[in-house]
Amino acid sequence: MRSKDLVSSLIAVCAVLFGTAGAAFAEGVAHDWQLNLQAPATPVMERVVDLHDILLYICFGVSIFVLALLVVVVLRFNRKSNPTPSKRSHHTLLEIGWTVAPILILVVIAIPSFRLIYFENKVEEADLTIKAIGHQWYWSYEYPDNGNFTFISNMLEGDALPAGGHRLLEVDNRVVVPAGKTIRLLITSEDVLHSFAMPSFGVKMDAVPGRLNETWFRVEKPGVYYGQCSEICGVRHGFMPIVIEARAEGDFENWVTEAQGRFARVDGTDEVRVALAGR
Repeated sequence: MRSKDLVSSLIAVCAVLFGTAGAAFAEGVAHDWQLNLQAPATPVMERVVDLHDILLYICFGVSIFVLALLVVVVLRFNRKSNPTPSKRSHHTLLEIGWTVAPILILVVIAIPSFRLIYFENKVEEADLTIKAIGHQWYWSYEYPDNGNFTFISNMLEGDALPAGGHRLLEVDNRVVVPAGKTIRLLITSEDVLHSFAMPSFGVKMDAVPGRLNETWFRVEKPGVYYGQCSEICGVRHGFMPIVIEARAEGDFENWVTEAQGRFARVDGTDEVRVALAGR
């Protein structure tokens, strides 16, 4: 009975852990006791997860092989089993083997790695372009394809944080994109180095002052996804969250119409009418 109870308890714990993980993954956010990567939300991240799994299998196989060799050496070549040690200084076939085997392993790793790098950097014909600008310590965004409206996205703190919101991750103005569409993301910085990182997208791109970096993503399903600045940029580095909300195309068009009025340029200059919450 005790064994059955123990097994039942373990199954229950696993169900709770992985059930919680599934709920959190649906939001594109990290969670307590997370044991793996966030669920992929884009084609790039799907390939990242696939490569990660391949590397795990390779690492596991190499580790087991090395462990087996250590066990053999300990059992076969200890003083009791082998009182007269060999004085052989080299073994040509063995040396060829331990040179060729790592080369083959590296080739097996390199081929999918190069394919992934190429896929990540091949920016497809975009349906929408968004520009993200890093500041100390917030992000601003521009939509050049939709009237070039601009808004600032500040982290929500204290009483401004909604009930059930994620601490240090919620913002006052989310980036909204259409689900299923290819988004070109232009990234730069106004002051110091920042890094635009969305784990569930497989996106991590430096924001460099005076330089425009480019990447892309396509969110397959509607949902809310969370990221953060991943480059130490000053005392409030940990307070630069990124929130991207993917909506159905019709809902996105409605949001654009609303945003064009809410964030419209006042006089045709670079000045924008934005809420500076928390500034």
